[in-house]
Amino acid sequence: MGAPALPSVQRSDISTVRWSRSCERLLPFMTTQYTSGRSSSGSLFAIVLSILLGASAVVVFVRQATSGTPARLSNLITGRSTTFDASVPSVVQKIQRLSRLETVVYSLDTVVEGAHSSPVLPDLLAGDRLLLVVHGQSVAGIDLSKLRGEDVHIDSATHVIRVTLPPSQLFTTSLDNQHTRVYARSTGLLVPVDQNLESETRAKAEDQLQKAALEDGILDVARKNARATISTLLYGLGFQQVDVT
Repeated sequence: MGAPALPSVQRSDISTVRWSRSCERLLPFMTTQYTSGRSSSGSLFAIVLSILLGASAVVVFVRQATSGTPARLSNLITGRSTTFDASVPSVVQKIQRLSRLETVVYSLDTVVEGAHSSPVLPDLLAGDRLLLVVHGQSVAGIDLSKLRGEDVHIDSATHVIRVTLPPSQLFTTSLDNQHTRVYARSTGLLVPVDQNLESETRAKAEDQLQKAALEDGILDVARKNARATISTLLYGLGFQQVDVT
């Protein structure tokens, strides 16, 4: 007897199994291709973004680097050469252009008393007294127009400069009229109001303001600020080392 034929259901089962195994081999391959494509696109985007950020950082650095070591690095990147007039007359002229350099303002609020008294009669009868609420300012700095050629020493080979500034000075002392007023005033029964008392008290207030500013070291602060300003100017001109005294 011949071998019995396999039932159709078994062939169907075998076909189903073969198809499933084929899918098992195919699906991993398809998935791998899809994942690989996304990773490649993301890497390319990251590279482009890094290049753009790096280029932006270089541009910002080159624009901001105007003196010292950063300026030298900027010149190496761009191929530029720094040229400037390092002669003493040229530098003196540039500094003198600042003329009266005001570097500090000293403000003061106080109360100043002014009074006229009689050597014989009491103030109740012949006195004149007022209290002045004062707001004033003192301005100090350096008059750079007084800078001389012998105050500047330049080493052209090393781009080193030394500058001795003129002495600092108190330029002005003034009262702010909008915030200065008579707080109280009393006049004796036997005398008229003295029209000059307020102006005399204002002058006295200016003297006190100037004295207070000097005692608090306004001239030292003015010189310190002027040194910082001139140093910044000289570095901007291209000097590598600056000494301002």
